[in-house]
Amino acid sequence: MDTDLGEFLRAHRARLRPEDVGLARFGGRRRVPGLRREELAQLAGVSAAYYTRLEQGQSGNASEAVLDALARALRLTPDEHAHLRNLARPQRARRRPAERPQQVRPATRQLIEAMDGVPAVVLDRRRDVLAWNALGHALVAGHLDRGAPERPDDRPNLQRMLFLDPHTRELYPDWATEARRAVASLRLAAGGHADDRRLAELTGELLLKSEEFAALWAKQSVANCTSGRKSFHHPVVGPLELDFETLQPADGSGHWLLLYSAAPGSTGEIGLRLLQGTLSCGRDEPAVTADR
Repeated sequence: MDTDLGEFLRAHRARLRPEDVGLARFGGRRRVPGLRREELAQLAGVSAAYYTRLEQGQSGNASEAVLDALARALRLTPDEHAHLRNLARPQRARRRPAERPQQVRPATRQLIEAMDGVPAVVLDRRRDVLAWNALGHALVAGHLDRGAPERPDDRPNLQRMLFLDPHTRELYPDWATEARRAVASLRLAAGGHADDRRLAELTGELLLKSEEFAALWAKQSVANCTSGRKSFHHPVVGPLELDFETLQPADGSGHWLLLYSAAPGSTGEIGLRLLQGTLSCGRDEPAVTADR
């Protein structure tokens, strides 16, 4: 029986070779890549029969000790380890009341509007855009109506845009890296919120409409991408290298603040100033055009 847990375990043991974990190869030509079930069971200190039942979805009571041992054997990252726990202990299906459209607290909106020179976007766990300041909108989705997040049925979704919107694809010169990062983050969210119908619908839509998403989803990569660097090729100000941070308010909303910044004196800082200038001037083109 195929389960999310089984798919995750198979994908991650396929990434490891016996020599990677100090095991000798045996049995001649191997029919499948990576570790065999019995090899992973040996590394984790469990019986091959028990591990097989676990991978096939026939055992739903794996202890914390077993999950920790499997995480060590598979060399999982902390994010992957947390995802393994979520899959091994899925939330009980329950009848959820109809979800009201999420709203940004007025204080949060006031905060991002006060961030002069800092692109800011407020997201929910599905990466729906709940709000953005003028510079955040101009950076990530200037081709869309700035008021779209105010309309729940018309809210942009950063995941959907990345895979299905050609304008967004052109924004990222290293689109493949952005795509891997996005899918790994979405899988982590899906594992922690298995009862989120709209999140499942988003995943299903992307699986149907994007072969690239489907290929990345099958890799079972998991990561909580809360900070890093992004490369942009903005249609107005040209190349930008920006750092990003995601912050989560302590209000229990599950919302995220996505903030961008540039090192002082960098071309990224110059580009953000140019982009800010287009907003101040109220024109579509900056007063000074960046080199393309």
